[in-house]
Amino acid sequence: MPHFTSNGVSFFYEDTGGPDPAIVFSHGLLMSSRMFAHQLASLRGRFRCIAYDHRGQGRSSDPGGRSHDMDTCYRDAVAVIEGLDARPCHFVGLSMGGFVGMRLAIHRPDLLYSLTLLETSAEPEPAENVPKYRLLARVAQTLGTRWVADRVMPILFGRTFMTDPERADERAAWRREIASRPRSIVRAVRGVIEREGVLDAISAIRVPTLVVVGDEDVATPPPKARRIHEQVAGSRLARIPAAGHSSTIEQPEALTQVLSDFFASLPQ
Repeated sequence: MPHFTSNGVSFFYEDTGGPDPAIVFSHGLLMSSRMFAHQLASLRGRFRCIAYDHRGQGRSSDPGGRSHDMDTCYRDAVAVIEGLDARPCHFVGLSMGGFVGMRLAIHRPDLLYSLTLLETSAEPEPAENVPKYRLLARVAQTLGTRWVADRVMPILFGRTFMTDPERADERAAWRREIASRPRSIVRAVRGVIEREGVLDAISAIRVPTLVVVGDEDVATPPPKARRIHEQVAGSRLARIPAAGHSSTIEQPEALTQVLSDFFASLPQ
């Protein structure tokens, strides 16, 4: 398994090889680079596809500390892009990965060819969410994430995916993955729920930007995506029907087509 070491962390990554520019995929909280499996399989050959795991998540190491804050995760992304010689890249960030992507586009646009923001927000975590997320984090830290998996699943996935009888095996597989997260995942949870907003700063983004949201997303619902779109000049906004907070899994073909169309529209 390939790993890249920087900032005191051994980052797991997948790299398909292939022609530049690279696409770098950055996943959401409680997930891993596995959530981009369909996109890597579909886009490899046309692009070099790289998907990495955040510190303390998936198969990357956890250096400890109280919180894996978003500025630290942004610096991790810089290290991965530079260390794997992937610049400038198409950066595709989902939820937490989108928090990272916006910071990249604000502070290091030289690393990016384009930016895609999937199911994410430029705002702080809503105040009404913070107490319940802190409670879930305490339970996970004390008893293990298996005790919160059933509460988390309807946040990470939309109602269509959650109620489709033909996708019961997929739901079970993702529930097992979430339930397997170590208790130290609380550090990443704190980084997400304590993040500062960047809504006032994203008007400075000048790289080509695509904003995508599932129309069943309850974690970062469509109005949040629209506010990003309104702040980033020239950005494009797309909604994925019958998808929640994990469109790469819930509607993989539709999401991959949206990405392909966006990349094809950019200057060669």
